[in-house]
Amino acid sequence: MATIDYFERKLDEKKRLTIPAELRDEFVSGVVVTRGYKKYLHLYSKTVWDEQVEPALKGNILDEQTADINVQFRMGKIESPLDAKQGRVLLEKHLLDYAGIDKEVTAVRAGQYWRLMAK
Repeated sequence: MATIDYFERKLDEKKRLTIPAELRDEFVSGVVVTRGYKKYLHLYSKTVWDEQVEPALKGNILDEQTADINVQFRMGKIESPLDAKQGRVLLEKHLLDYAGIDKEVTAVRAGQYWRLMAK
């Protein structure tokens, strides 16, 4: 079976992104969406967030770089289950505005997470 590393979708009227059926098992633990480093979003499975991102965000409490990364990834962060029936996740307005996403989304796998960008 081929690995899916890229997909494009239109958001529905409620600003929900439908995850392709072939990828839904990846998000069975839930979904975490954060701001990216630039004008895009990061989409993580809850498992990847808990096991890889969260530990990486820990560090010296007084280290400014650690603090900056925490602010970047936690500001506006959303966690939610993936809609089991339709495989959708709600992308909140403040995150869509940050990434300049209106209706169409391009998603590209970046290792263990996905980068969501305006088409």
